[in-house]
Amino acid sequence: MAAAGWRDGSGQEKYRLVVVGGGGVGKSALTIQFIQSYFVTDYDPTIEDSYTKQCVIDDRAARLDILDTAGQEEFGAMREQYMRTGEGFLLVFSVTDRGSFEEIYKFQRQILRVKDRDEFPMILIGNKADLDHQRQCLKSNCLVFCSFIWRLLSEG
Repeated sequence: MAAAGWRDGSGQEKYRLVVVGGGGVGKSALTIQFIQSYFVTDYDPTIEDSYTKQCVIDDRAARLDILDTAGQEEFGAMREQYMRTGEGFLLVFSVTDRGSFEEIYKFQRQILRVKDRDEFPMILIGNKADLDHQRQCLKSNCLVFCSFIWRLLSEG
């Protein structure tokens, strides 16, 4: 990930990360858990929230600027704007919602189109895995999806 970052005047690496996914998949809960080590139980739809976290990447001090985005379709017009500035993307779906998993492909394709690239740093996150009794997405389906996307990217 070090190649994607930029440095501020102090020489610290900075990374702009964008969290995307459908509404209600737990993007905000995941982000707040990472930033504040606090688990959010209530659903409060996000329009757009920004967070900063200091951490160490490749043995160097770094700052993560994380944009938590709206998942609802009515905020879709904002997507291309934040996709232009993102240096890495977390594609989040809920394992309890098959539709959110199927929606990930749309986000992935839109990021590549906006970036005008064949590939770009992205991580697929299956959230709510602790709700196994409500699971609608099998791990094997997720692995097939990842291998399909990787094959598309590697074959061009």
